[in-house]
Formats: sequence, structure tokens, C-alpha cells
Amino acid sequence: MALHRVTDRGGDAQDIYSTPLSREVLPKYQMPKEASDPRIAYALIHSELQLDGNSSQNLATFCSTWSEDEVHRLMNDCLDKNMIDKDEYPQTAEIESRCVHMLADLWNSPSGRDTMGCSTTGSSEAAMLGGLALKWRWRERRQAEGKPTDRPNLVCGPVQICWDKFARYFDVELRQIPLEPGATGIRPHQLREYVDENTIGVVAILGVTYTCDYEPVEEIAAELDAIMADTGLDVPVHVDAASGGFIAPFVQPELVWDFRIPRVASINTSGHKYGLAPLGVGWVVWRSADLLPEDLVFRVSYLGGDMPTFALNFSRPGGEIVAQYYLLLRLGREGYRMIQQTCAETAQALAEEIKTMGPFTLLYDGTGGLPAVSYTLTDPATAGFSLYDLSDELRRRGWQVPSYPLPANRQETVIQRVLVRHGISRDVISLLAEDIRRSLARLAGGTPSDEAREGFHH
Repeated sequence: MALHRVTDRGGDAQDIYSTPLSREVLPKYQMPKEASDPRIAYALIHSELQLDGNSSQNLATFCSTWSEDEVHRLMNDCLDKNMIDKDEYPQTAEIESRCVHMLADLWNSPSGRDTMGCSTTGSSEAAMLGGLALKWRWRERRQAEGKPTDRPNLVCGPVQICWDKFARYFDVELRQIPLEPGATGIRPHQLREYVDENTIGVVAILGVTYTCDYEPVEEIAAELDAIMADTGLDVPVHVDAASGGFIAPFVQPELVWDFRIPRVASINTSGHKYGLAPLGVGWVVWRSADLLPEDLVFRVSYLGGDMPTFALNFSRPGGEIVAQYYLLLRLGREGYRMIQQTCAETAQALAEEIKTMGPFTLLYDGTGGLPAVSYTLTDPATAGFSLYDLSDELRRRGWQVPSYPLPANRQETVIQRVLVRHGISRDVISLLAEDIRRSLARLAGGTPSDEAREGFHH
């Protein structure tokens, strides 16, 4: 709640909204000439921020929107710590190392304490670092064989935009396999048509952004084993486990997707998604230290010591890393399992509600992948409204529920997706279901305007 009164230097109470700063439109293009009372500046900015959406109703985002008070306190403790300076903040560096090794153990690394990995600003940076290591190793191998290195390609299915960025920024052809009818990701038999001697790796997604189910990592690796047996092509796998890396080990422990598969060279995840940490922290771990080319590691001496660094940026706050360690320590495997299982069950409950509403066909019901639900209109031509219209209706109540088309070869199919995260209770989801029903009733009363059909999508 915004403060409404401050005390001036004379001790008199002054109402914030009668101060000179509050009588003006806040500056947008130029800095003000004079300084302002910090309490007044805070209160006015705080009031503006209330115009943002309620993050707990943002069912489009994978990112954490709820944290314990202890996380807030630790973040404040680390506000002045630059984690890149490992000489000045050695304990923060030690905590980062602990997180890397805990994740390597969680993902069944065979290398134990020799595991190589690092924190990043999020899973997008982590994915790009994994991709760079793939490209460097492919290039080194090709150079050793005396072969050209000017046409690297990366094979994937319906990936998050970070892989398009990686391909463009680092001059790699992105071979994106189109979806087959009924599929929501790569089907292993498709790989033979796309991999060749210039393939630096195959990206398998553990939690497809569009539909939230998993691609079959073990089957993808097995197909690449068969391709190697037939052609000699040895293509590694990078698992983009941006969300699934913190779900599968706890909710689907029997699923083989990680370093138990010899062909999996590296894994990235997002600590600030289902890792439950605040924005923004990601992680990338390699199967063994030799899979991260030394040529990619820079050594910095001007911060007080000889420090290796592998990142796309430099200075970065240490708070998110410390918060991640707190959560690993505080929750343990059983705590994470309880949280993620509860989220999965809440998503499955919503799927059951969606089934009974009439116009929808479920694409994913929250079982076997991420805690989420995705669905489409059974018959868009006769429904009398679009999913974009439904997104707009739900937005009236504050819900942010995205609608969007599926990727290549299935772009005619528009779907809607709901993500269930820590802090989204069964009661909240039941309120969403009631609002979907009310929205459907309103939409049945008439077709929204063309302007409304632009819709909300994420």
C-alpha cells in the first residue's frame, strides 16, 4: 500500500499528494533539475506500478511470481554483490559452485565433483552457452579432419525464441523440424532427414514452450545412435530443460532424459521458472569438463585474482544465486517434489474442468510434462468466437491467458495455455475455471468486434 503522509524536516506531517512533485506529470524525457524526498518519489512510483497486471494472475509466464520472505531478505543482503568478482565475494562464488554440483547430481552426472557448469541470467543465456560449446567442439573436430567449418547447423523442433537468437547471433543454420499431424515436438524418425556432417547438435526440449509436454529425449538419442551406426555421424544432444529440469526429477523420476543418456552433452535450466528462484538466474551443466572447450573460457585478472568466466555478459547480481541455494537447501528433494506435484495436480484438475466446458479439445492435460494445460477450440469455424476473444474476456477479470498458433505445419491451429506455478492454488484455479465459464456465456451472446479479435497473446 502506498504511503500517504511523510514528515518534513520541521516535523510537520505532509500529505504526499499535495507535494509539488505530485502536482505534476512525472518526467518522461528529461531528468528533473532538483532532488526529491525519497519517500515521495517512492510513493509516486509505487502508485504507477499498481497499474501493472497482478503477477499472480499471469498464467502466461513460466517465471516465479511468489517468494518467501527469507528470499526477499537474502536478495536484499546481496544487493551490493557483483557475482562476477569471485575474489571479492568468494562465498557467493562457493555458493554458485554448490548449486552447479547439486544440479549435476540431480541430473545424474557421471562426473561427480569434476562437473563443469555455471550460472547465467536465465535459461536463454544458458542455452546459448550450451550451443556455443556444441559449435566449438564441432569446429575443432572438422578442423582436425581438414574439412570446412563454414556451414554449421543445429537441429531442433518447436523451440523457444532464444534458439533463433543463438542461430542468428552466432551464424548457425537453424534446422527446425516441422510438426507432424498430432505431434507437439520432434518425432525421432524425422531426424535422419535433417542431420548431416555439419550438424553441431540436436536440441531436445523438456517442456515445449507451446504445449508444455516433453520431447522424447531417450528416443531421440537412440535414433541418433542408429544414425551413427549407419553413417558414422556422431551428433550430440543438448537438452533444453528450461522448465522440465526442475520438474521431471521430482514428478517423473522414472523418466530417462538427463546424463543417464551418454549422448546428452549438456543441459540448461531456468532457476527463476520452476526452480522457484526470483528473476533472473539460469544454469548450464556439461556432462564432463572436457565438453566445455577451454577456448571459450576467459580469464580475468583485473578484479583482484585470476578468475575464469564463461558468460555472454559480465557484471551480475549475486542475490538470485544465493536465493537458488537457499531454496535447494530449504526445500530439499522432498520439498520440491511436494510443490511440483501439487502444481501438477492443480493443472490436472483444471484440465478436468476444461473437458466439461463444451467447446474445447485438450492438447495436453498436465500429465507427464509441465504443470500446465493446453487446449484448442474443437470447431473454430462454428464456435462464434476465437480463443483470442476468450483471452480478451478473461483479461477483464485480470487473467492473462495467452492464445497463439502452433509452429510450422500446424499454424492453422490456435491454442490456449495455462501454466500453474508455485503460489497458484487450487482455489485460484477454480476461480479461473468459473471465469472461463462466464466468459463463454458472454461470448455465446454475440460475436466480439474485429478489434477485440486482435486478442492477447504471449
